[in-house]
Amino acid sequence: MTYATDTNALPDRFCPADGTRVAAVSPAWSCPACRGPLDLDFSPTPAPLDKLSGRVNSLWRYAECLPLPAPAISLGEGRTPVVELEGRISAKLDFLMPTLSFKDRGAVLLAALALRLGPDRVIADSSGNAGTAVAAYCARAGLDCTVYVPAGTSPKKLEQIGAHGARVDVVDGDRESAASAARAAADEPGTFYASHVHNPYFLHGTKTYVHELWEDLGGRLPEALVVPVGNGTLLLGAQLAVRELHAVGLIARRPALYAVQSAAVAPLAGAWRAGADDLVGETPTAPTHAEGIAIPRPPRARQILRAVRESGGAFLTVTEEQIASAQADLAGRGLYVESTGVACWAAVREGALDGRTAVVPLCGAGVKTGMVGG
Repeated sequence: MTYATDTNALPDRFCPADGTRVAAVSPAWSCPACRGPLDLDFSPTPAPLDKLSGRVNSLWRYAECLPLPAPAISLGEGRTPVVELEGRISAKLDFLMPTLSFKDRGAVLLAALALRLGPDRVIADSSGNAGTAVAAYCARAGLDCTVYVPAGTSPKKLEQIGAHGARVDVVDGDRESAASAARAAADEPGTFYASHVHNPYFLHGTKTYVHELWEDLGGRLPEALVVPVGNGTLLLGAQLAVRELHAVGLIARRPALYAVQSAAVAPLAGAWRAGADDLVGETPTAPTHAEGIAIPRPPRARQILRAVRESGGAFLTVTEEQIASAQADLAGRGLYVESTGVACWAAVREGALDGRTAVVPLCGAGVKTGMVGG
């Protein structure tokens, strides 16, 4: 791998499990000691509201909080609207992002980082949306890209990945099988592994979801942030943003984080109910319409469980019937959302939050999967 010359300002990475440090320009994609995911040694100071006026209308307006300067490959990602759904619950429409999912928030940082490091090729693994986002931003950056996906991935998602010029490697088996195939290729010379799970730059992209909410709500956050959780990248990004805003007094209190899983694949909810700090045993799995969060063994499980517990939140699960009903309900309100993206509305629409103010993300477009049963 040939490294570019402007990498001196990049923050180092470290392993949250054992403290092992990894140099900013190292090709290592995981902890050399335990092979776990890495975090970024980066503690920014957000700008106050009155300093944001007139800035670029994308997530790059929060420049102080991002570990990379705004890249030339931006597609205008971010700044998605917030609309009221019902009562004290609103939705943030992240399905209006350039590739039609919230994953653009992290993918643009991964592609920008790869462009700086100058790899021969970029690889990613995904159930669809993250792979699409990585493929799109690699296309924008002129980077060679291969995306590993599990068998059974939505045909429309496969079509979208291929349309951006990426190679699609369909792996027999489930989501973990695709991840294993990508990890096996990740250590090959000249490879940049654009892992939305292991690479902490992705989390520093997803945290802009909360920075935008804070700005659009006039310098405050709702009492609860409800997010779908498979690998937990949106939840952990939300935790980062809340921590940053609270540390400098830009919010007086931290919202509770509620994590939503499909009842068909709910390893984190199971660990939560058991009072455990990590996953417990083997996770029973069944087919689910929420394919984007069907992750039996999320690598950042301990971090996710800790984040929810420390925030005063909880885990919620939804059935396939609730997912189908919520998708139809949102479509009837003019919002066409993919089946994974309706999970949070499915979890809270019948009063699970006891009247607290909350925002749910509608994080993938319905054209990616179609209607459940359609």
